[in-house]
Amino acid sequence: MSTVAAGRQLVDVRVEVRPRWTFRLPRRGALDGLTRVRGGVLHRLVHADREPVLVRVAQLAPNRVLFGARAHTRTAAEFGIERMRWTLGIDQDLEPFYERFRFDPLIGPGVRADPGLRIAFRPDPFEALTWAICEQLIEYERAAAIQRRLVARLGRRCPRTGMRDAPTAERLSAQAPALLASCDLAEGRALALVRAAREVARGRVDLANPDHECGWRRLRAIPGIGSWTIQTLALTGQARLDQLPAGDLAYLKLVGRLRTGDPRARATEEEVSRLFAPYEPWAGLAGVHALRAGSSGASLRLAA
Repeated sequence: MSTVAAGRQLVDVRVEVRPRWTFRLPRRGALDGLTRVRGGVLHRLVHADREPVLVRVAQLAPNRVLFGARAHTRTAAEFGIERMRWTLGIDQDLEPFYERFRFDPLIGPGVRADPGLRIAFRPDPFEALTWAICEQLIEYERAAAIQRRLVARLGRRCPRTGMRDAPTAERLSAQAPALLASCDLAEGRALALVRAAREVARGRVDLANPDHECGWRRLRAIPGIGSWTIQTLALTGQARLDQLPAGDLAYLKLVGRLRTGDPRARATEEEVSRLFAPYEPWAGLAGVHALRAGSSGASLRLAA
């Protein structure tokens, strides 16, 4: 169902969606400040090229979710709705995952308790790459504070709503690393972020290209961008549920404890990958279920 109402050069588009699988709208906004929840309605500013689109999402019933978008053109509004449908994973059919793993010894209890758990995707893969670089080797709360500073200083602000979107590759590519470091980003990561932005802005890396591995290889050539960053980009920005950020401290601690019974133990990245290999092609989703089941005190930054 969709309706359109135009006035003062603005277009409202509304679409009611029936989720393909159990779905629960997030009840709170993201720590980076880009997604907000007010009165049970999720708000997010996205961009169709340079045009700002405000998208609102409300869950009317377990099987009814209403998307609304406001922009200057219907095309932009529809693009915003499409992006947020993708971001929320509402069109994902997770029944095969549920049927295969609901009685799994490690994640089965969590899968049965929360069958609608999804990965928190980013509406733009470059946003996922930027945030992954910000989150390298530091606690999530500090990374989110850096992200909020980047958004405030370099993000796109909608004059109509006051909401902001993440910085573009073009904007970040033109910055001196010292400016990004002034937002508390480590110097090496600031330089890596500028170099990655230049690769994307100049078209040498196309994050929307279905041949993801080609872009990953080029990004991996940048000092400071390793497997964790690429796997996080793939999982949260390209919906590659087969990708697991195996080097994340949360997984190293979880698998170390599972292997030894010692809460202080740490596994290797290879041991993490081996443990989750049987969950292919859903290793990334299985990993989030495992973190919740493990109660390891780990960040749940990947869970919606």
